[in-house]
Amino acid sequence: MTAVRVILMGLGIAVGLYGASLLWEFPTVIIVRIVVWALAGVVLHDFVFAPIGVALGFAGRRILPHAWQAPVAVAALCSVVLAFLAVPVFSRPGARPDNMTVLDRNYPLGLWLSLGVVWLGLLCYMLARRLLPVRQDQVIEQQRADDVDSQPPTV
Repeated sequence: MTAVRVILMGLGIAVGLYGASLLWEFPTVIIVRIVVWALAGVVLHDFVFAPIGVALGFAGRRILPHAWQAPVAVAALCSVVLAFLAVPVFSRPGARPDNMTVLDRNYPLGLWLSLGVVWLGLLCYMLARRLLPVRQDQVIEQQRADDVDSQPPTV
């Protein structure tokens, strides 16, 4: 197991050094911009998105029933990822008649449709959980401590 870790660490360091060598080919101004954007992303995550996520998590635990908490958390995470992926193309930057590289699509409609698929999937999952046969855990949760049958005699 240790040899596998050493090999993976070596591969990770090699890939990191290769990426750094690709970065050094850029002018200093571009490298400074990359560092500023990376630091801004870390600060934005740690001081804005993480506290919002924690607050929404605590609120969801108080508001939502226990069975809904995990599926809603997954759907919310998928929604946030979709929204962040849509940011670069949402306003179609660079869209001009002479720029054929911008795809001619309705990105806002695509975002709303994909969000609808995520939340419709959540509702289908919750409906399927209700309609499927009762699971063993649900049967056990409905029993009391005195519902235990007598044990067979020891041999």
